[in-house]
Amino acid sequence: MTDLATRIAALPSEKQAALIQQLKRKQLNQRNMVKPSPSEKWIVRYRPNDQARLRLFCFPYAGGGASVFRSWADGAFEDVDVCGIQLPGRENRIGEPVYTQLTTLIQTLASVIQPYLDRPFAFFGYSMGALISFELARELRRTYKKQPVHLGFAAFRAPQLPNPNIKIYHMPDEVFKVVMRADGIPEQVLQNTELMQAMLPTLRADYELCDTYQFKGEPAFSCPFSLYGGQDDVRVNQVDLDDWRIHSTAPTSLMMLPGPHLFLHSAPDLLMSAFANDLARSVSEFSSAIKTRQEGSYAY
Repeated sequence: MTDLATRIAALPSEKQAALIQQLKRKQLNQRNMVKPSPSEKWIVRYRPNDQARLRLFCFPYAGGGASVFRSWADGAFEDVDVCGIQLPGRENRIGEPVYTQLTTLIQTLASVIQPYLDRPFAFFGYSMGALISFELARELRRTYKKQPVHLGFAAFRAPQLPNPNIKIYHMPDEVFKVVMRADGIPEQVLQNTELMQAMLPTLRADYELCDTYQFKGEPAFSCPFSLYGGQDDVRVNQVDLDDWRIHSTAPTSLMMLPGPHLFLHSAPDLLMSAFANDLARSVSEFSSAIKTRQEGSYAY
């Protein structure tokens, strides 16, 4: 939602007001509708490719929607079906009840995503999305005995590390804005009162989901990891990222890119090309291993 908010904040005031009112009406209409969300709402495929060698699921940061990864479907990923994960409360799902507990969200996501795991798959999670994708991969391993061929995590500390920040999801708006500012939310968004009123419920829910997370130890994955951080990120440093390594027995790469916490926007091409190269190597190695073993299962 923060990328949408940035675009709205850049519009003339009269257009801003009209769009914000549309968002509010949509929120109200969605609250009055009681029906389950089909899988198409959760998984956005901008260029569906059912013949692709691999399916990549991308998980956005707090407040963000699947459109954050729209360019990835047109970018450097060859023979990959790029799927953006769309959580309730943002973009085309604005107004739907949001999740505040990770365990509940993971159980829902596992059942939604399972039918799409008919080929090798990988996850990429950004900030909050890193935590969600990590725990979802664990749930899929426990429940369905399926594992990804590659995991990419960006802008989030290793999950076993204690949260060094105070819990802010219940804090007053002004305190909440301080953290959002540190995360790189544009000032024109933070100063737009109506826009913030539309965004805050979803953002608070996302922060609560992260702030109340409790790590539990499980065996490491056997697939490679790719880790990415922002050189100017004041919340997640290189050491925080490096500690992800204990969760994989395979090679793990770490790259620091120019920009703050939301370097996804300040260095988009660098991030996309770096992960595309890492993913291509994993797919090639995985395909060679499968051919050698002559096994029908793609799970690591």
